[in-house]
Amino acid sequence: MAQKVLNVFTEPFQLAFNTAYVSASLGIAIYPDDASSIEDLMKSVDQAMYASKQKGGRCFTYFTARMQQVAQNRMQLSNDLRSAIPQNQLYVEYQPIVELKTGRVHKAEALLRWMHPTRGYISPAEFIPIAENTRLIQDIGNWVFQEAFKQVLHWRRVLETNFQVSVNKSPIQFSYEDEKAHGWLEPLSQQPGSGQAIVVEITEGLLLDASSEVIQRLKAFQDMGMQVALDDFGTGYSSLSYLKKFEIDYLKIDRSFVANLSEGSDDLILCEAIIMMAHRLGMKVIAEGIETVQQKTLLIRAGCDYGQGFFFAKSLSPQDLEAYVLLHNQVVMA
Repeated sequence: MAQKVLNVFTEPFQLAFNTAYVSASLGIAIYPDDASSIEDLMKSVDQAMYASKQKGGRCFTYFTARMQQVAQNRMQLSNDLRSAIPQNQLYVEYQPIVELKTGRVHKAEALLRWMHPTRGYISPAEFIPIAENTRLIQDIGNWVFQEAFKQVLHWRRVLETNFQVSVNKSPIQFSYEDEKAHGWLEPLSQQPGSGQAIVVEITEGLLLDASSEVIQRLKAFQDMGMQVALDDFGTGYSSLSYLKKFEIDYLKIDRSFVANLSEGSDDLILCEAIIMMAHRLGMKVIAEGIETVQQKTLLIRAGCDYGQGFFFAKSLSPQDLEAYVLLHNQVVMA
């Protein structure tokens, strides 16, 4: 029965002149095994539904006792996250983005990190969903942008005048009210021309579900000079028409396509097709998750513009990134 319900939601439907897609995540709890009251039963169902979302959605999950422990842990992390910024527990690292043809580095991606005072390092995969569910993501996202913006202006002075930093902005951040949008726009307005130093990374889901408000906010960033990168391309419900409708500067090939690259592989054929299509549409391509010489070589041969991954460097502190770029670009020039 649960699968039948999910199947209904996978069917596209017409919304005015557009085809719309939705998906569902289901949670299942059984009375009286999982709860003895309606209130507790609803809590159990909600925890099971959250587990379905954690799996990527479009599935159903039965409630288990362990979910209660997970929910309590999530609540504790949520409380701790509220004090993470004022207590300087959050920090930003930067992963170099390498121009594959020349080997030079004049881009990096800003990546949020959390060092918890008692639990140590906590993965973004664990705390970002909590931040999004509690709307803390808006304050945290603004803080990350401001840190990255200050850093890239410094790097434009000491490294390369055209250095860029990519900053992720999730669909949930775009969907919130505009009361805190000035966290990004105000610093840019105070530094004329500085928007060119920032690339905002968005996902396919944002474009597929884009409301007029979201489109206006994205255009406001572009009007300030910011470029736009479409992250994890090919992993969501792609609609190529959106590549024409929106002004996208970079397509980022997801690491899942890069991981198994080999001569004649289906993944290589897909990467070649994405690169050719992007170039014909006037976009540059960045491949994520490069870890081997073979992956790098095949991507260069396919015409990929940029790459990032452990083959080049992990995410680095601002000081280490600066030293890496200075040394790396000197070696390339030599």
